[in-house]
Amino acid sequence: MNFIKKSWLLLLFSLLFQFSASAQDDSVSLNTIIEKAVKYSEHYPPENAHIHFDKPYYAVGDTIWFKAYIASRLRKPSHLSKIIYVDVINERDSLIETIKLPVSNGVAHGNLTLAPLNYSQGNYQFRAYTNWMLNFGEAYFFSKTVTVGNTLNKKLYTNIQLNGSQSDKSAQINVKVQFKDDQGKPYANRKVSWKVDSKFETISKGRGTTDQNGYLTLSVSNSNKALLDAGVLETVLALEDKNLTSNFPLRAALVTNDIQFLPEGGIAIAGLTTKFAFKAIKSNGLGIGVKGEIVDNTGKKVIDFASQHLGMGAVSFIPELNKTYVANAVFADGSKGTYKIPEALTEGISIAVNNADTANLSVRISASNNFLENYRNKAFYIVAQSAGAICYAAQTKLQSQVYNALVPKNKFPTGIVQITLFTSSGMPLSERITFVQHSNPFTIQLSSDKPSYLPKQKVKLNISAKNPLNVLPGTYSLSVVDETKVPFNEDAEISILSSLLLKSDLKGYIELPNYYFNKQDDKKREHLDLLMLTQGYRAFEYENYLNDKYPPISFMPEQGMDITGTLRMMNGMPVNKGNMQLSIPDKNISLSVLTDADGRFRFSNLDFPDSSKAILSARNNINSRSMMIMVDGAAFPAITQNHNIADEVVNIDSLLSPYLENSKRQYRTENLLEEVVVKARTPVKRPSHADHSSLSGLSMMPDHLIEGSRFKDCPLLINCLKTSAMGLIFADEQFYVNRDYNAGRRTPVQIFLNGMPIDVVGLNSVASSEVESVEIFLKDDLGTVNRLYNTNGVLVVNTKKVEKLKLKPGDLADLLPKSNVVDFTPLGYRKVKQFYSPKYDGPRKGVISADLRTTIFWDPMITTDKNGNASVEFFNADGKGSYRAIIEGMDNEGNIGRYLYRYTVK
Repeated sequence: MNFIKKSWLLLLFSLLFQFSASAQDDSVSLNTIIEKAVKYSEHYPPENAHIHFDKPYYAVGDTIWFKAYIASRLRKPSHLSKIIYVDVINERDSLIETIKLPVSNGVAHGNLTLAPLNYSQGNYQFRAYTNWMLNFGEAYFFSKTVTVGNTLNKKLYTNIQLNGSQSDKSAQINVKVQFKDDQGKPYANRKVSWKVDSKFETISKGRGTTDQNGYLTLSVSNSNKALLDAGVLETVLALEDKNLTSNFPLRAALVTNDIQFLPEGGIAIAGLTTKFAFKAIKSNGLGIGVKGEIVDNTGKKVIDFASQHLGMGAVSFIPELNKTYVANAVFADGSKGTYKIPEALTEGISIAVNNADTANLSVRISASNNFLENYRNKAFYIVAQSAGAICYAAQTKLQSQVYNALVPKNKFPTGIVQITLFTSSGMPLSERITFVQHSNPFTIQLSSDKPSYLPKQKVKLNISAKNPLNVLPGTYSLSVVDETKVPFNEDAEISILSSLLLKSDLKGYIELPNYYFNKQDDKKREHLDLLMLTQGYRAFEYENYLNDKYPPISFMPEQGMDITGTLRMMNGMPVNKGNMQLSIPDKNISLSVLTDADGRFRFSNLDFPDSSKAILSARNNINSRSMMIMVDGAAFPAITQNHNIADEVVNIDSLLSPYLENSKRQYRTENLLEEVVVKARTPVKRPSHADHSSLSGLSMMPDHLIEGSRFKDCPLLINCLKTSAMGLIFADEQFYVNRDYNAGRRTPVQIFLNGMPIDVVGLNSVASSEVESVEIFLKDDLGTVNRLYNTNGVLVVNTKKVEKLKLKPGDLADLLPKSNVVDFTPLGYRKVKQFYSPKYDGPRKGVISADLRTTIFWDPMITTDKNGNASVEFFNADGKGSYRAIIEGMDNEGNIGRYLYRYTVK
């Protein structure tokens, strides 16, 4: 990376001599472009995040281990932000939880337990971001779909096949679902009721019976394709003692195809050879093979075309003046269509790049005759940037119709390069992005002390992380998994290379992102160039900052946890030099600050764990009883639909079958524990809704009862209720009765806390550990609650009994909340557990249980010595077969790498 430092510092002094020493009066514009680009880069440095997970998918009960990497300009470890947030969002686009982690030298690591109370089988979106990234939008966040299966007390396993068809008048989906029990035996000759809900209404329903192989076949049709495409199929399998419910989204069934043609450089010019890249995709975002022919407006065939990779390809021809062109396409599924080719301009200039040479980028500038005559001897500039920095700039005069130049690749780091052609006045004319891969990149390697091992035998892995130019300190994360139990397509992985070299600069969904870096060869480099030609690019919008239009900054990089707010008098006037005290008992924190003239206060660089209670007090002020404290809320991004929806798995049970079979054995104890029956207990009067006259009209027995013990380890009660409140659905920040909500009746449930009505926000004040039980009433037979509160359904939270207080005169006032004292629970750092790695080198006594681990080893904080070397030791599990080790990381200069190594356990 040193070459970039030097070239960047000398750029303003040397660029004028690279192509032409004349036209000095035009050099101001080029200087302006460079100066403003440097200013933008310094004042708005980008931040990009990547998360390395220990496994590609999980099961309920597992612990997810991960490490976050944050890179800034030139992909060096970011020193801007000291905090990173990781959100977990379910398939309903509801936030399950947010993890807050401290960042040191651009990295952080953490873990997340998939507790059965919070998580169920499904696809979850993990997104990571810093406060600084909020200024630039969600496109800059890290995002990945993680699939979670389940085997805990699971009695139903399903597999669904969807086949959709559509016409101008209607759409139809043919469905075939197989139902099996936990032993793999089909549920034969069982009655099944089903319905399809879409946009708060049931659009189809019916009943059926499974055949001898457990299959149910049904068909759903509707004149509104969008309504059907957004539908969710719910099946209810009837057993002797219970009903088993499953849900399947139908969006994968109705697939349409499209193809788009994009001229290289952004424009096609009549009379000039133009490369048209194309990309054919299905409506689910995945590429589809295509072939066909391009014809002009007279019907004359111009050229054939065919895709090369994931629906992408390229074709070159000379568009003629006053002619239009269409592509007659035939897709791999047999469907056909006719699509317009972008019209060619009558005159113009464009840029094209040939990336085949290992040492240089071959840049060609082509101009039409009219454009050449109008702009002959005018100055034009070529500016190239990569990783948030200008790495190359040059100028030339337009003296011929075609101009060729060689740009040395050693001026750029590995990654995407944006090459832009400007007029002498600074107007962008044409642009091309390409990918530079150096022949001697930074490399990470793994090797083992033995070619193969035995179960539970010690393994030593040697690590080498080196840069051919210089060995620098770095930080790395290593995961070792039993590949027999955790098979995965390596091309589909979101690696540190695809995150920081591709996704950080490209818009939209990228299919099989690691394909372009996994065992790279000439063919994959050619496919990578097709991706550059067809994928949207989002960095360095020259027109904005050349016109001094900079993005508004609303969120500053966080250097630590702060608690801020305002102290005011009851009349609204700010308190100047007011004494504010902060106390966090869990961490023995006791601090004091003075407010400024606007009443603002700030407690900076705090360090406390999540769920810690904080107390703000203004009592040590004269006339404090007339003061009120207002605490600033934290800013969080909106919850949006998963952009990686193509990565979601529909048939989780079958696709994750090897993993879930092992998980079933691994968590068999948990299943047995839930089957224990308590035959006698001392009768104790427990708190319930019957203790409160306001709820006396409800039935004695609730529809669902959740024991308080299930909430014992719940960090936030409302989040746990979102997934555990049976018969209810959480949407629009309210609880609703599920069946009524799906039928379009969107009247919220009334919530009671110990007989007192509260709203959803009031649940945040309830400590999960103090909950005795939660009662759910899906109907109010007498209507005493529904009519009074204009609600539908009741959710009752009962807390554990406490000894009754005997109040003395004046005590009641002390129990009321004080405006000059605020108790709250700010989001703190998530506590990080240490990965447990068993040791089997000592004497073994008694019965040794089977080691069924799938993650064999995880170390998120590996550092290398001065020679770039390190080593780790661990013990294998009982599983035999191939073990896969993946190491990722970066050094202090922003060189990033990834290496996959396999060894055998016999």
